[in-house]
Amino acid sequence: MKRVIAESYDVRPGTITSAAGGVKTSQGSSWATDEALRLVQLIFLNHAQRPPQVVVIAGVDHGSGCSQICAAVAETLAKNSGKPVCLVEGNFRTPALSKMYGVRNDSGLTDVLTAEAPIRKFTQTIGYENLCLLAAGPLTANSPDLLSLGQLRERMQELREIFAFVIVDTPPLTRYSDALVFAQMSDGLVLIIEAESTRREAALAAVQDVRSADVEVLAAVFNKRTFPIPENVYRKL
Repeated sequence: MKRVIAESYDVRPGTITSAAGGVKTSQGSSWATDEALRLVQLIFLNHAQRPPQVVVIAGVDHGSGCSQICAAVAETLAKNSGKPVCLVEGNFRTPALSKMYGVRNDSGLTDVLTAEAPIRKFTQTIGYENLCLLAAGPLTANSPDLLSLGQLRERMQELREIFAFVIVDTPPLTRYSDALVFAQMSDGLVLIIEAESTRREAALAAVQDVRSADVEVLAAVFNKRTFPIPENVYRKL
């Protein structure tokens, strides 16, 4: 599988996927549409072999735009693949997806991890008829502890059996281990690096943690770029 890695952080080989925001997706997330499509094509669509099915997306730090990128990737994947896609709000720390989509959060992943009901009971269709959201669900201070239960692995397997693709939004890698818990049950992780904010040392440490957990870094997204780069130069990066 070809990987898209941010060379500016010496995580080689590869190139930078970069975005400054701009065009909104159908549900209001603000990551650039062409960049979302580029990332989806590189990771999911341009493969002779079987593409990854479950992908975790995690920022290095807070404020990286991870949830917006998750939403844009899920929408783009649903639109261009025509296959069933589930967007999972695996962030019990600062959940944002249910609010972003304007849907209820009275049930979701926390219920999935504590109940025996089919996972379909807790998903909501959003935007496209083949795109579902599994919201975080009702949260308490102890909700993150649910991720350590064996139920999570069983439920992730259930998602694989129902959906062609699963995109998991998680808390930042520098603050919590949640992303690594999900990543070890996935086919790889996409790392979000915030331009002009994420420290090089933090990005390198995050990559090392992911690789030490035996998880493949599928791509690194250099997000919120504000300095101008001519298009013909950017395409050569």
